[in-house]
Amino acid sequence: MRSIRPPFTARRGRGSRRTSPALAAVALVSALALTATACNGDDKADGKPTASATAASTGDGKIKIPDDLKERLKEHGIDVDKWKNGAWQNWNREDWLREANDFINPIIKGLWDPDRMRDADDPDKGVDDNDISGDQGVTDPTPQPVKAQAVAPPYHTSAATSGKVFFDAPEGTMVCSATVVKDPAHPGKSNMIWTAGHCVHAGKKGGWYRNIAFVPSYNNAGKSAAQLEGVGRAEVAPYGVWWADAAQTSQQWIDEGGETGGNGASYDFSVIHVTPEQGSDGKSLEETVGGALPVNFDAPAVPKVQGITATGYPAAAPFDGQLMYQCQDKPGRLSIDKADPTMYRIGCTMTGGSSGGGWVETGADGKPALVSNTSIGPVSSGWLAGPRLGDVAKGVYDSVSKKFAGR
Repeated sequence: MRSIRPPFTARRGRGSRRTSPALAAVALVSALALTATACNGDDKADGKPTASATAASTGDGKIKIPDDLKERLKEHGIDVDKWKNGAWQNWNREDWLREANDFINPIIKGLWDPDRMRDADDPDKGVDDNDISGDQGVTDPTPQPVKAQAVAPPYHTSAATSGKVFFDAPEGTMVCSATVVKDPAHPGKSNMIWTAGHCVHAGKKGGWYRNIAFVPSYNNAGKSAAQLEGVGRAEVAPYGVWWADAAQTSQQWIDEGGETGGNGASYDFSVIHVTPEQGSDGKSLEETVGGALPVNFDAPAVPKVQGITATGYPAAAPFDGQLMYQCQDKPGRLSIDKADPTMYRIGCTMTGGSSGGGWVETGADGKPALVSNTSIGPVSSGWLAGPRLGDVAKGVYDSVSKKFAGR
């Protein structure tokens, strides 16, 4: 799984694809907090914690997990005692595929330490971007590259709603970018973020990723990789580590998404609900970072969009993933398949790691709103494409919001 989708070879003559607005069921995480020690960023390390499992909602380390909850977790392939002792690292391919509909993400306190965050990768498979001629819809000429500009630190001032998503895949530790978005069920108190579908789920040949966590304003001071060597977690995660306790992507991404190519890219988005690793102090993510963006599910057609700003933490060369960047450009159209919605495409030199990062447009009211996220881009960089959000995206968003409406 890559943190940015590589370019693709458009295909002709494919059979019909699922384009109905069916949604992947929201998979709630069992509310567990597993305090871990000896997590040193080595994916093959035992990572054996010493503390007992607790209820994540309290974070006090004292509440015992009921036996019936343990049994329900075992039905999903999780033995709590084995999981906290490193069993989450066992990626049996058959089990992973079989459990593709189950999103399980118990909190492991301390797992995402600074070294592990810094070493998170983007395993881009390197697909050539010269063959894009097979689209059956409308595609504008390839945009000129727009050089990504470093965001001025502190990021909390310049781009408070942006951050990094970390997760574990069979290939190792991975990273994407994400944006804090508003929650209609909890005005002013959102715990929801927006990212790409391929940052939470591998698509048709895989399942949900593990240990998904969000760090707002990662490396807030904009320090170099060398300056981050040996720092404490407060330096890279000044606003805390927030674990996914629910995630949803489109059924189209689950059915069609692939490791390479543009399959499912028009529906490559995800909404994640998060909870603080250390337990709640009553403040939501939105209150903690000082804002959240509205999502526009009726964004104007490409010719009417004057400009889009894409934000992310590019990790593939020539970038190293430690700094936040932005690109601003007027979008063009990219069509992968005639049956699928046309995507936005902008010139941008950001690379892998920026996937999932928010695309923001200033609306008619003069206020910024999220209209897309980074989905695919060529190996050589130069442009990025993101889905145009519509009814399917709104269904994903509303479903996650409603699931927590009474909480």
